[in-house]
Amino acid sequence: MKRMQNSNVLISGMSGLGVEIAKNIILGGVKSVTIHDQGNTEWADLSSQFYLREGDVGKNRAEVSHPRLAELNTYVPVSSSTGPLTEDFLSAFQLVILTAATMEEQLRVGDFCHSHDIKFIVADTRGLFGQLFCDFGKEMVVMDPNGEQPLSAMISMITKDNPGVVTCLDEARHGFETGDFVTFTEVRGMTELNGCEPVEIKVLGPYTFSICDTSRFSDYVRGGIVAQVKMPKKISFKPLRESLQEPDFLVTDFAKFDHPAQLHLGFQGLHEFRKKHGHLPKAHNEADAQEVLALTQTLNEGAPGAVKQEEVKESLIKQLAYQARGNLAPINAFIGGLAAQEAMKACSGKFMPIMQWLYFDALECLPEENADATLTEENCSPKNSRYDGQIAVFGSTFQEQLGKQKYFLVGAGAIGCELLKNFAMIGLAAGEGGEITVTDMDTIEKSNLNRQFLFRPWDVTKMKSETAAAAVKQMNPNLRVTAHQNRVGTETEKVYDDDFFEALDGVANALDNIDASE
Repeated sequence: MKRMQNSNVLISGMSGLGVEIAKNIILGGVKSVTIHDQGNTEWADLSSQFYLREGDVGKNRAEVSHPRLAELNTYVPVSSSTGPLTEDFLSAFQLVILTAATMEEQLRVGDFCHSHDIKFIVADTRGLFGQLFCDFGKEMVVMDPNGEQPLSAMISMITKDNPGVVTCLDEARHGFETGDFVTFTEVRGMTELNGCEPVEIKVLGPYTFSICDTSRFSDYVRGGIVAQVKMPKKISFKPLRESLQEPDFLVTDFAKFDHPAQLHLGFQGLHEFRKKHGHLPKAHNEADAQEVLALTQTLNEGAPGAVKQEEVKESLIKQLAYQARGNLAPINAFIGGLAAQEAMKACSGKFMPIMQWLYFDALECLPEENADATLTEENCSPKNSRYDGQIAVFGSTFQEQLGKQKYFLVGAGAIGCELLKNFAMIGLAAGEGGEITVTDMDTIEKSNLNRQFLFRPWDVTKMKSETAAAAVKQMNPNLRVTAHQNRVGTETEKVYDDDFFEALDGVANALDNIDASE
């Protein structure tokens, strides 16, 4: 925690993804956060940027977001910047995060950060697609790779050998992994091991592992406890420029094992298109998608062996191009949460970071039936609506259907706040006939403020459901939300009866209460 509180963090890009990252890091607690953006608010930003209002269109995103983010945690100073990312400016930070940046900007800032021991993250979302890259320097020390309590086991035998083999009691598996370090206590006979320096082990089985040379030690008699010792681990990251050519991927879905390598090229193809035309491909425009595909194929032809694919997956790359202008709150929440988590790792030295690329897609969300009829360029074109970023992916017909939904949300705590925020951004129940009913019997406590982000210090002692509903109404005034203070259980079966549930389109449970879930 002390290392985090000495970290000054810069987050560039205050669209939906950037504000998610900023919100999470500010709540997590670092020394300071600076938000940066040289762009002005557009209608599509309102699809996921929950601290922008319709009246903010045309105003700088960072300047508008600054006071609203600063309210989240009074212990974290928040400032805003609208100037260029100069080297002098970047030098003031221990961590730099870029969102929605051009490839040229990513490479320039990435080179500077790597050479000046500044940790660096790139995060990007395009519709249902997400990208995350981490570079935490030439030599990062991870103090605790997994955050779990050190393991220990009872010993039944230690051989005199090179290497010596330790056998644990067969009542439970030892749980160690090869490369772990251990130390010993209460060993009878082979006392040389008691209080020794941590010894690296090699796992031989669920109850056995080998250690150092014990051939010259005293004979083992009985007893002893072996305990895991958390040792600092040094890891090295490639700079962005090098990692683009020699990528390491974290696979998140083994059913899509080939997607990371394909999207690695596809995102570069998008950058080439943007560099050439000065804008991203138009939503579901076939000509633009074909050009992105051709650019990606050209990149693949000249790619080094670690990147080159036998064949570029046409359907996947064209979907990336179709959705390049998409801006979805749930995807930003997911990638933003991951990016903030990696930022916490970078600042604290706790937990193993992502090495080094993560690609994600949620193409399963697209309609399986009548997709050609609904996902047309006309249906997905901008409407000067706050939902333009979502319409670019799913079309205006889908948006109208979302507005008519009736949902019941149980719980307005940490998960409930996030769900309500996402509901407001996507326009769930924000149209004629739509309604969200949220219920929570609890009042707001001071301890809630570090994770239930819809609440502020002046809300303490107020009802969670009423306060959360009022907060998301500010994010989207069209949202139709009703707050209850009821517990969901046998005593409220007459309130939440069959007629109530039959009128709903969906129920979201945001409680850790088993009775309510049942």
